[in-house]
Amino acid sequence: MQNPHFGNFVTTGRPWITDAGLETSALFHEGLDLPEFAAFTLLDHAAGRDFLTRWFDRFYAIAAQAGTGLSLDLPTWRANAPWLARMGRSADMDAIHRTAAAFARATMARHPQVPAVLNGLIGPMGDGYDPARGTTKAAAQEAHAPQARALAAVGADYATAMTMTTADEAKGVLAAASAAGLPAVISFTVETDGNLPSGQPLHEAIAELDAEPVKPLWFMVNCAHPDHFAARLQGDWCARIGGIRANASRLSHAELDAATELDDGDPQEFGSLYAALRDRLPNLRLIGGCCGSDHRHVAEAGRRCLHHAHA
Repeated sequence: MQNPHFGNFVTTGRPWITDAGLETSALFHEGLDLPEFAAFTLLDHAAGRDFLTRWFDRFYAIAAQAGTGLSLDLPTWRANAPWLARMGRSADMDAIHRTAAAFARATMARHPQVPAVLNGLIGPMGDGYDPARGTTKAAAQEAHAPQARALAAVGADYATAMTMTTADEAKGVLAAASAAGLPAVISFTVETDGNLPSGQPLHEAIAELDAEPVKPLWFMVNCAHPDHFAARLQGDWCARIGGIRANASRLSHAELDAATELDDGDPQEFGSLYAALRDRLPNLRLIGGCCGSDHRHVAEAGRRCLHHAHA
């Protein structure tokens, strides 16, 4: 059964809200254990479920105050087949996604006044900071197909391939999602020079994906500070970017990987930077955050972007 809010989400001229750096907040603010940076493991114990409840309730409150909707993530970024194999949990694929979906639907039921859609997160086969060089579209499709099917089975409204480092892996996720009957969004990460970790310029990667038999709903940029890519957002291709989930920190991926303390930047500056991005992205549909950011950052970004967004 199709979510009645999905059509409005896809066509809206007024951005919706999504969440932020869940994993970094769990680790650094809550002191929770996160094996392999896998947020789905938080559903395995009461402390993790309590954190997730408080986490998503805050973003619902932001959406409600802004008079917009929420794209609610399943915490499944690390729940693809290659990562589950590394964790010795390959047999748990379906159970992990059923548990995540049940938790998300219970969250949605607590906030019936806020329009919401269910987003199935799909992360890269390898490290989100390291380009999967040598990965082909076919190999990526095979690797991501089990999770795409699991997300479709639990009724995700769409899937987002988050923190993609190469166009080829993104093509494979797109094909896997399409085969499972899921619309898909592709979110690339970029380095401090605005290019993908593979070295490919962002606009070229977007053009490659748009030449595939099935196009993404739209594209996003995540896990990079706005200063790393804002200057590259020039040209008609920017109309294909529908979402931003930026880092709070200006540190490079290598610096973030080595960091022992959280750099959460300045939420007010974060909001100002999003307002500037909003002016460059005519089809912005989704406002959220990534590493180091939390509800404070997204609230500021929403406040600065939504006051002039048309309904």
